[in-house]
Amino acid sequence: MTTPDRRWPRRVYGAGTDPDPRFSLANERTFLAWVRTSLALLAGAAAVHVVDLGVRDVVAATLSVLLAVAALGCVAGAWSGWVRTERAMRTSAPLPSNVAGAVLAVVVALAAVAMLVIGARG
Repeated sequence: MTTPDRRWPRRVYGAGTDPDPRFSLANERTFLAWVRTSLALLAGAAAVHVVDLGVRDVVAATLSVLLAVAALGCVAGAWSGWVRTERAMRTSAPLPSNVAGAVLAVVVALAAVAMLVIGARG
């Protein structure tokens, strides 16, 4: 007699069969790397909010919000990517693409340009 699989989320673990554990653990490490990136973006948002950059408040607030939204998008993309990749491995489907990386690169590039402009003015 087998015990029912009670792992969560069911939409992942309820499909297919368990892949090689090394692949699931690698997928988990990738998920955690994205979470760390979102934490770094959130810390950057807090720093921009707190540190006096010598610019108008609206500029600092806009940059802070941009970084916080990027952090939120990053962590949402991390979860979505983990779910889609794990499910693909379990069902022997092709691995999904990851658009979140390109979006994150654009947002970070915009924040970097904004910081360069702020630095050039100061």
